[in-house]
Amino acid sequence: MKILQFPIVRVTFWFVLGILFSYYLTIPFTIDLVILLVAISLFSFVFITNHRKLKNNQWFSIALYFLFFSFGIHSIIIHKDNLKQNHYTQNPRNLERTTTIEATVIDKLKNTEKYNRYVIEIAQIEGQISRGKAILNIRKQPQQKDLITGNIIRIEDQLVSNFKPNNPNQFNYGHYLETKGIYAQIFTESSQIKVSNRISKDIWYYTSQFRNTIVENLAHSGFKKDELAIVLALILGQQQDISSEILKDYQFAGAIHILSVSGLHVGFIMLFVTLLLKPLPNTKTGNTTRIILILLSLWLFALIAGLSPSVVRSATMFSFLAIGNFINRATNPFHTIIASMFLILLFNPFFLFDIGFKLSYLAVFFILWLQPALSRIWHPKNSIIKYFWDIITVSFAAQIGTLPLSIYYFHQFPGLFFITNIVLIPTLVGIMSLGTVVVLLAFFNFTPELLTKPLELAITYMNQFIHWVASIENFIWTEIPLNFSLMILGYAIIISGTIVCRKPSFKKIVWLLSNIIAFQIVYLSTVWSSRTNSEFIVFNALQKTMIAQKTGNTIRLLSRDTIVKNSFEDKLIQTYATANFCSTIIKEPLNNCMYFENKKILVIDESAIFQPLEKADIIILSHAPKINLERLLQSQQPEMIIADASNYKSSILTWKATCVKNKIPFHSTYEKGFYKF
Repeated sequence: MKILQFPIVRVTFWFVLGILFSYYLTIPFTIDLVILLVAISLFSFVFITNHRKLKNNQWFSIALYFLFFSFGIHSIIIHKDNLKQNHYTQNPRNLERTTTIEATVIDKLKNTEKYNRYVIEIAQIEGQISRGKAILNIRKQPQQKDLITGNIIRIEDQLVSNFKPNNPNQFNYGHYLETKGIYAQIFTESSQIKVSNRISKDIWYYTSQFRNTIVENLAHSGFKKDELAIVLALILGQQQDISSEILKDYQFAGAIHILSVSGLHVGFIMLFVTLLLKPLPNTKTGNTTRIILILLSLWLFALIAGLSPSVVRSATMFSFLAIGNFINRATNPFHTIIASMFLILLFNPFFLFDIGFKLSYLAVFFILWLQPALSRIWHPKNSIIKYFWDIITVSFAAQIGTLPLSIYYFHQFPGLFFITNIVLIPTLVGIMSLGTVVVLLAFFNFTPELLTKPLELAITYMNQFIHWVASIENFIWTEIPLNFSLMILGYAIIISGTIVCRKPSFKKIVWLLSNIIAFQIVYLSTVWSSRTNSEFIVFNALQKTMIAQKTGNTIRLLSRDTIVKNSFEDKLIQTYATANFCSTIIKEPLNNCMYFENKKILVIDESAIFQPLEKADIIILSHAPKINLERLLQSQQPEMIIADASNYKSSILTWKATCVKNKIPFHSTYEKGFYKF
């Protein structure tokens, strides 16, 4: 692959490798400094001694790559907020008790069913200077007034460390928050918060006010709520107000990418601004003014959209393209995307762990690399047919490039994505053109129906079309199992297959076939391992008892509680089944006595009825049974006591103390998460 010959690609590869090395192995600061000093010294020595013959010098290449590898290690450490002085995690007492916290609201998150959610920047805890970001969850109440970005607030409550997954194969939300520099949350009532009259006015305050002004003016003009939410997502990159039903439709129709600000949106902004600046003279002064205004527009839009990883990537890439056009130099697109990746990761290495960032770069790379090969399959002469053929080939290239990663994370695939894109991409040109004008006019409180009604109607029809596509369930494949090894081999097949299609040779075909065979071997071994493995799991489901017994590719779900379709409990068992390559889930009523791997398991619920004649190895307590645990332990002498999350917290604490006294292992799923044996 010629791409690998680019120096920027090799440097970026070693820089990324250093980021991954530091992130997953947690390198101490002192060791990081030693590695960095050694790398700088080695590079300086090689450069000074060989500066006249650096080309094709092996030692210079090794020193250069090691230097950027050490930069990658160091960048993670200097960007870890919890390692900085005065960060609230440096004092464990900040996370153990109710404290007085002074903070500033810096962002508004999507609300949940129970809470209004915000990102806050902590300034003080108990009057002492403290720093760090946290999530503030305020329980919803009637006529509750929302906080705004810049509000300075005082909270009387407790910081809680990010939760770890309490059930198997769950998405680690706490880990995700840490990549955003957020290490704790606050769950509180509005009565525990005092809002200051002072407001912190920074760039985030003004961008938030800009968005709020547009939202208020459009809402007052009679713009429908769902349509307004789509406008804010398309033009301003804000998805907080989109309903879960509409988001689900966009996911199943393969159109979720249009709601995340990316190259499509930033490219449109660049084109729009370029057209507005066309009257400027083609002189040195005119061209300089044009490039400055284009770059300012791109990054102002990125600020307004919240500087998400995808919009930062797109703004950086189009900035490179704009500068290349300004200096009349043809920029290699692969150079551009790799250089933009390097600069972004240099600024914030934690973007590398953002799902959107990875999907975005993969989509762009495969569009540039694979789409030309797909477009050569057919050469339509009609310009209209060619336009739609290009849309199809771009859609397929992007979908193929993101397929293994998206299945690995989301375990689903929208089969009608190409139909969605054929209709949406031409439609979006009109919607975004009109939407940009409407948004700009709305800021000045000018919302003529001649413009707002056609925009509203166009979005209504677009939503209806997407809902129709999403409703064709036969073309939506869900619960697709794929682990990390299979994902990597999937990309090996796609890359080697593309190389064979572009320029076949015997060695390339052997490489492709080897990857296919390796994929099959890993898949079959994974399935075999799953089918020969048996597990017994007590899940952590609030106010419910859920027990699963996995044998082969079948899961027996045991519960007396009703498991509603698409509920948290239903998704919980589906996630576990998908991750373990299980195809059958059988729901059965829970009995008080069961056996697993020659162990007798006794379930005692609120009825407190059980047969004490035969001793139990494991005792599961559910729904707060009124029992004398001391007497039960003496009569049964079990190996383990498990209390699930259907019990009262007070009962769990009492049982735990009793078990400690009698030296019997005790496991509370509420405290420690699921239990598996």
